[in-house]
Amino acid sequence: MSKARLVLVRHGQSIYNQKNIFTGWTDVDLSQQGRDEAKKAGQLLKKHNIYPDICFTSWLKRAIHTAQILLQDLEWEHINMLKSYKLNERHYGDWQGRDKDAIKKEYGEEKFLAVRRGYDVPPPPLHVNDERCVWNDKKYANIDKKLLPLHESLKDTKKRVLEYYTEQIILELQKEKTVLISAHGNSLRALVMELEKMTPQEIVQFEIPTGEIIMYDFDSDMKILEKNVLIG
Repeated sequence: MSKARLVLVRHGQSIYNQKNIFTGWTDVDLSQQGRDEAKKAGQLLKKHNIYPDICFTSWLKRAIHTAQILLQDLEWEHINMLKSYKLNERHYGDWQGRDKDAIKKEYGEEKFLAVRRGYDVPPPPLHVNDERCVWNDKKYANIDKKLLPLHESLKDTKKRVLEYYTEQIILELQKEKTVLISAHGNSLRALVMELEKMTPQEIVQFEIPTGEIIMYDFDSDMKILEKNVLIG
């Protein structure tokens, strides 16, 4: 019997992950470890005979390249890959591009954890004239500036991710397809929070390691039948 299947993969380790730097919407690439993790994800899907019908990813190359490497290793590069900035990582505002330990020292552990692991506390915003502001990035030139954040809480991230999930992704699942999403720690945490009906307190404790695969099977009413985590 066919059924809808959602396959979530967090991108492999990025250069900023490797250096312990807040990344957010900064468009950095995978490290060598990250490329290896993407290959292992492809090998895991092949081992479990999981071949997606369609792939969704963000506008950030670490997620795009993870999907490309994974599908290349799976020998399954012909499927459509749809990209949206709504699947981007959480926007870390003025903390983007800065060392995590230095920020913790500057703000104190309580404030640091409230932002990093909390649900509705955003980091300090970027100024619109800051060179790191996505308003200055030509990729986003055709997007209404009101939709482009200067900082985000996980709650803010969840709102845009769920908009895209409802507008695009769930339509493919309703056709009983196997859908792959290659995205980011927080954009995927936000989606998992909704799928598993986690509370803001529960999501604080939930993390997705780089390269990990989480898989959900759904019935025709889009209720979860089964969850599996594939670890290399």
